[in-house]
Amino acid sequence: MHVSLDPQLIEQVPELKIGLIQYTKISVGDSPQMLKGRLQLFQEQLFFEIEEHGLDHFPSLVNFRTLFKQTGANPSRYLPSAEALYRRVAKLNYLPPVHSGIDSNTFFSLYYGIPFGLYERAALSGDVHFGVGNETTSYEALNGRETTLSGIITSHDAIGPFGSPYVDSQRTSVSTTTTDALHVVYLNPEMPLEEAKQLLQAVSSMFIQIHGGESSTVLLSKSNPEGTI
Repeated sequence: MHVSLDPQLIEQVPELKIGLIQYTKISVGDSPQMLKGRLQLFQEQLFFEIEEHGLDHFPSLVNFRTLFKQTGANPSRYLPSAEALYRRVAKLNYLPPVHSGIDSNTFFSLYYGIPFGLYERAALSGDVHFGVGNETTSYEALNGRETTLSGIITSHDAIGPFGSPYVDSQRTSVSTTTTDALHVVYLNPEMPLEEAKQLLQAVSSMFIQIHGGESSTVLLSKSNPEGTI
């Protein structure tokens, strides 16, 4: 699969970094107790940290609000997905376990404070391209609503848009029948490249530890705007 960043997107956000991890031969099912426990405990700890310091205490959340403004989206109206999770935790509306794929994705997003997207590889067609959505860019989101992605970073395949750091599409959602998946990691723009590569490796290792299988990664940036995974 060829993956790439649109030149306009790089121009708007020169510091943008997007990591991709492709998983094969994985097994998605009920989350192991270790993952359920870590997800619950981390939300409890995060609640007290948010209560004491507020959301502006977390640099990654602040940076993604800035990123949304750079691409033309209003981050007060279109919350970056990681901040939306933090706001749920702040209201004691903890995220319950669903299955190992979703639970892992939720844990990573909470732990690192950045948007993650996990997609069913069998539902993707052709290459993957990242650009900025316009008024005609839309899909049925995970909440069942038709969502327009104007001014928001959007991932596209040959069929059309399927993901973003705002909300993902129903078309490419993972399930307990998923055996191959694509992880998209919207990295903190201020994170150095070497640290970003280490983060991708840590995420990949933990995901494989839970789900088995194999993985390969690529990191897209201004200096490396395209690659193969």
